[in-house]
Amino acid sequence: MAWALVALLCLAAVAPFAAEAMRKPMDRTARRNAPGHFAPLPRGETHFQWYGSENGSVVVCIHGLTTPSFVWNSIAPALAAKGYHVLTYDLYGRGYSDRPRGPQDPAFFASQLDALLDDQKITGPISLIGYSMGGAIATAYASEGMRSLDEVVLLAPAGMKAVGVETLQRIVHTPFLSRWMMLIRYPALLRRGLRAEADQPSSVPGINALQHAELSFRGFVPAVHESLRGMLTDSFETYHAKLRDTGTPVLAIWGETDDVIPLSAKDRLSAWNPEVTHQVVKGAGHGVTYSHTDAVLAHIFRFLKPAR
Repeated sequence: MAWALVALLCLAAVAPFAAEAMRKPMDRTARRNAPGHFAPLPRGETHFQWYGSENGSVVVCIHGLTTPSFVWNSIAPALAAKGYHVLTYDLYGRGYSDRPRGPQDPAFFASQLDALLDDQKITGPISLIGYSMGGAIATAYASEGMRSLDEVVLLAPAGMKAVGVETLQRIVHTPFLSRWMMLIRYPALLRRGLRAEADQPSSVPGINALQHAELSFRGFVPAVHESLRGMLTDSFETYHAKLRDTGTPVLAIWGETDDVIPLSAKDRLSAWNPEVTHQVVKGAGHGVTYSHTDAVLAHIFRFLKPAR
């Protein structure tokens, strides 16, 4: 009986890791029909796409924790139609990009963005648009003065406080067992959230199915785990203060009914950087980027400098 119990405990211990190992790899087969191009960056292949004329002002769009660059499939073409040269890309661990192991903190994502801009030989001023965790990445990157910036646009940005439902935060902060618990619990948590949004209008066709598909690839859940630990548990007050001191114009767009980044975060950001321009999209939740695209674009177009 004791040996049977030990065997069951061993099976329970290894089962989530075995399930993760059996997920599809992000390899040449998975990338066969990928749009755009790939850049061989120091930490791995990064999938990216350009929209619009090469002569236009460069706008770089940074997606969030779980939804890769397809989240920009309506925003990017609309920006391009206004004359901007728009770059979208998949963060490591998401979409068609590689899945390097290790911590995912602001420096990790800043190095990926900087290496991609170098690879694409972008030397002039750029504007950054960051959604959710991408807003935190854009803030951290812009605050370091690594590039000349025209503006920064933050869509439902993370960074004001820890992100995630209470269950998810308990998982992330459980010593020693957090990776094991994440592999067991997170897929179900994400699927539950996606089912709740299944009937939400979207300017990106099939976005719910595309989000579901991320769970079928090896490395996605570990990447989310590392980002929750390295990006979404701490305040970005220091980065916002540094960004304020650079004098870079910042626009923050919020969803009125967002239950992931609540509207109360607006007041905290205002305290850190009183120069931020705020806009609230009525009736919008956290999916404001694709559920209320026209309203988001209207605010962005009024804020960005005209394309050169």
